[in-house]
Amino acid sequence: MLVVLVLVSAVMAQSTRPAFTEFEVAAVKPAEANAVGRWIRMQTVHQFVAHNSTLLYLIAPAYDVSPHAISGGPAWVDADRFEITAKAPGEVRPNWEEQMAMLRKLLADRFQLSFHKTPREMPAYVLTVAKSGSKLKEAKPSDAPAEGPPPLVFVLAPDVVRMNARGVTLAEVVSVMQRAALPHPVLDRTGLTGQYDFDLEFAPDETVFGGILKATDTSRPGLFAALQQQLGLRLESTRATVDTIVIDRAERPSGN
Repeated sequence: MLVVLVLVSAVMAQSTRPAFTEFEVAAVKPAEANAVGRWIRMQTVHQFVAHNSTLLYLIAPAYDVSPHAISGGPAWVDADRFEITAKAPGEVRPNWEEQMAMLRKLLADRFQLSFHKTPREMPAYVLTVAKSGSKLKEAKPSDAPAEGPPPLVFVLAPDVVRMNARGVTLAEVVSVMQRAALPHPVLDRTGLTGQYDFDLEFAPDETVFGGILKATDTSRPGLFAALQQQLGLRLESTRATVDTIVIDRAERPSGN
């Protein structure tokens, strides 16, 4: 009897979850000239914010590609920075995939974005499990709350970068690394499909974040060594054929 009640409750909860296909309302405006940082996240259950982002850096998460795998379009797509504030429908916080579905609709409607995909061989990174084995610990369901801080964040400082992850998949980790930290696409070849908690700490150098941070404290490992030592994962440079996005059309958004 208890099992039946649990199953019914799950179905009822699932049926009341809205279809996150588009934002109820969205404001798109130029970012302030002195704006710093760049992020995309839900600030509350309803409020989605993309801060200080170019169109290129909006396309990358929306379609889960490296910014370096996007080409074409007018020059402003990688120069003009925008501030987006939008309201998600319903009373449930949308997950990352649902947020990106709504962002894709916004890009098509407000930026008139159209593109085509084409495979191209280019420099890339491959993430695999190290010979010593994975050190990742699977997250418990209670460790990944629907509310609270984003599940995966970089905390940047001049001498150390911390990646704090709670209840994330390696596909999500790879997606963030190729968008924010590394200059080439990253391919997940670990074969690990769980959700994990971890805190990764490494010293920044010229290979990450465009070289804008460079540690003077050499006691900490760099990203590649830290992944292997702390998580049991190996990141290697290679060349690979990846799906790239070629922008066919993009227009600056008009008024809200």
